[in-house]
Amino acid sequence: MSEEKSLNFIEEIVENDLNSGKYETLVTRFPPEPNGYLHIGHAKAICLNFGLTQKYGGYTNLRFDDTNPVTEKTEYVNSQQEDIKWLGFNWKNELYASDYFDELYSFAVKLIEKGLAYVDESSADEIAALKGTPTEPGKDSPYRNRSAEENLDIFTRMKNGEFADGAYILRAKIDMASPNMLMRDPIIYRIKHAEHHRTGNKWCIYPMYDFAHGQSDSIENITHSICTLEYVSHRELYDWFIEKLEIFPSKQYEFARLNLTSTVMSKRKLLQLVNENLVSGWDDPRMPTISGLRRRGFTPKSVREFCERIGIAKRENLIELSLLEFCIREDLNKTANRVMAVLDPIKLIITNYDKGTEDLKGENNPEAEDGGGTRVIPFSKELWIEREDFMEVPAKKWFRLAPGAMVRLKFAYIVKCEDFVKDENGNVTEIHCTYIPESKSGNDTSGINVKGTIHWVSVQHAKTAEIRLYDRLFSSETPDAEEGDFKDYLNPDSLTVLPNVYIEPSLADADLQSRYQFIRKGYFCLDKDSTAEKLVFNRTVTLKDTFKKPN
Repeated sequence: MSEEKSLNFIEEIVENDLNSGKYETLVTRFPPEPNGYLHIGHAKAICLNFGLTQKYGGYTNLRFDDTNPVTEKTEYVNSQQEDIKWLGFNWKNELYASDYFDELYSFAVKLIEKGLAYVDESSADEIAALKGTPTEPGKDSPYRNRSAEENLDIFTRMKNGEFADGAYILRAKIDMASPNMLMRDPIIYRIKHAEHHRTGNKWCIYPMYDFAHGQSDSIENITHSICTLEYVSHRELYDWFIEKLEIFPSKQYEFARLNLTSTVMSKRKLLQLVNENLVSGWDDPRMPTISGLRRRGFTPKSVREFCERIGIAKRENLIELSLLEFCIREDLNKTANRVMAVLDPIKLIITNYDKGTEDLKGENNPEAEDGGGTRVIPFSKELWIEREDFMEVPAKKWFRLAPGAMVRLKFAYIVKCEDFVKDENGNVTEIHCTYIPESKSGNDTSGINVKGTIHWVSVQHAKTAEIRLYDRLFSSETPDAEEGDFKDYLNPDSLTVLPNVYIEPSLADADLQSRYQFIRKGYFCLDKDSTAEKLVFNRTVTLKDTFKKPN
């Protein structure tokens, strides 16, 4: 028997809470802000929140934290929903912080009535000057002791749209000497005359994240509100609001967010890459977004496996991108059909082949659990092979084609190089070979053993495609930590486009859901830019980790 996998610290908390009877039903939520596309870091949080309720029962809500109308779009809502479903998860309730705007407003009124919130008309600079430092207490705002009646009057007029953006804010009245800077009378409402993607122009005041988040959790009876470590200092404020409002006591727990090498995960920086056309869009296959990974050919299973392998911890660490690539290789090795494509072609002519065309049998995937099956591959006198598979003056231990050398053509015959042709610039343009009829794969009676096997595509039957070879988006493993602008470290070789690659004819029927191993070249998938006239394939990952780390 295999050892039972140990629990992570959040699973331990959940088990204790359920076993002790603290909660009858586990309720979690995934609360993205619809201000961009989800990335691989969000995938970790999705797998955690939904995974807990899959394991222990209960349910997970999808709640969009849409409290900033300036940056939020329905496009982002739709993309985030698609990403979660693609990962294999389903939410019980689709909710929005904006669903609670009336209730949140009444919570703010309650704090004012209890003398725990006040309207401030200080400028941002004045507020900052009074805030203090981590080692020095702040100073009270001159407006801190307004009467509840005056605060309610101004706050009502703020809601009614009487004031311009920035004229007033609502602050919680807590402790300007607190060692936690977030407890020094934080802003809980601000004026924003902006159309909201769901509520239109009904509101011109909007709650801050810290005010909306915990109360939304409470309204939904969220038992375990799980977020990343940067919110540790917010927990005290989260608890304070719930205590003072006397509402359901949701509890916040923090885990280490995902930091991945050779990329950035800030939505602000990802948006910058999109807006400055440094990538083709949010779903550019070089982006760490879930939609980018999907377009590149990653599978839901590989992403979930990656999240499982990195685990849930309390300490930040940097995860190698190569681990994510390992997970997709492991998955595709068992599921992707093997096909042949020639990326840098040179013509091979079999001078003694006189059969015209012959249909050969090719294995789809010898690693597949069901055996993989076979397909028909047409073979003829003229073939395309990779230029790198021929060497005019062979190196030591060269097992591919060279003058006088023999090699096996995958699924076909052994051929011997007899001659080659060069153009006026000295480039080899044709290789002339003879084949051994008795050496057919699966029925070889030639008695000849060769060490090299190369792939090929029949010239007569080949289809053409555009191939996009993707590599890491950044040449630095830690672009966020480098001096200067993170964009200075973009990898100039992150995309190589091969416009005319020869592929075997079976790929003419490729679809967007299928994954393929181009034999000896890597794993590929069809791109959405494909048309009936022009197929486009993206390289998901090489067969082996080939990335050269910078010195």
